[in-house]
Amino acid sequence: MLTVVCEKPGTLRSETRSIPERGTGEVLLRVRRVGVCGTDMHIFTGNQPYLEYPRVMGHELSATVESADADSGLSAGDVVYVMPYLSCGKCIACRNGKTNCCVNIKVLGVHRDGAMTEYLSVPAQFVRKADGVTLDQAAMVEFLAIGAHAVRRADVSAGQRVLVVGAGPIGMAAMIFAGLRGATVTALDSRADRLSFCSGKIGVTASVTVGNEDVQALSELTGGEFFDVVFDATGNPDAMRRGFEFIAHGGKYVLISVVKDVISFSDPEFHKREATLLGSRNATLEDFDTVLDAMRAGKIPDAALNTHRLQLSSLPADFSKLLDPAAGVVKAIVEC
Repeated sequence: MLTVVCEKPGTLRSETRSIPERGTGEVLLRVRRVGVCGTDMHIFTGNQPYLEYPRVMGHELSATVESADADSGLSAGDVVYVMPYLSCGKCIACRNGKTNCCVNIKVLGVHRDGAMTEYLSVPAQFVRKADGVTLDQAAMVEFLAIGAHAVRRADVSAGQRVLVVGAGPIGMAAMIFAGLRGATVTALDSRADRLSFCSGKIGVTASVTVGNEDVQALSELTGGEFFDVVFDATGNPDAMRRGFEFIAHGGKYVLISVVKDVISFSDPEFHKREATLLGSRNATLEDFDTVLDAMRAGKIPDAALNTHRLQLSSLPADFSKLLDPAAGVVKAIVEC
């Protein structure tokens, strides 16, 4: 089978590997689509701190079942998506239903080889049917679920004012699901093209460009009160620290981004707001189901989000092109 390996930062190579043997309790999958994530780009550029090379990237995938145990509920030919956060099921987080922050988590494409290959064998409990959606849609469920999880963590409600800082795919996912809950959503980013996309394709209420006048603009949008919920999806420590300024009194701040750094804030400012600070990591099956329901109802602009397509065979030559901001990539999908 064809497999694309990130040998070291900046280097992808194609190689031929044997089709994996399916173990008991596993499902052998024929990979069909793989979404390219910011994590994959960080691996390629050498900015992913929790990874060892070489690595087969890819954790956003759809597939068809090749073979599975008779009692798995899966049959050959089923269209499926994969929950890429392989949790242990035994630790304190898993026992409390928070498999997304499992103590022993292994993420496909990060901690173990992922989906940029033709066949993959994974434990059956992480393989779910994707009835009623296309292969393309099923490959987009995971990143959308991260946004859905963050919105659920914040318990966003109708009429609230929401600010999403960072208009990448994860930030867009948070915008979509905050909007579906009836919130008034504002996007803040440094890239005018991304903000234009959010306004035209996602339907955010307002967008503000990062700059000297952004605080004033955000204040004017909210009558000086700022935002009930602020989400950070930048992956930038300075932006994450700055986001505390935009929380309304009694508001919440949700950090979707994770950085290998210290995030600090003014305690008096935090306390006088009685603000709530939340971390949001990955997603759970509940969030995946939320995304699938919204997709089936036609509420996700997935066709617009999928701006680029590549072939697995051309990935070593073409992957670096996705890094160019001028290319306008939102979500690229690899066809296997």
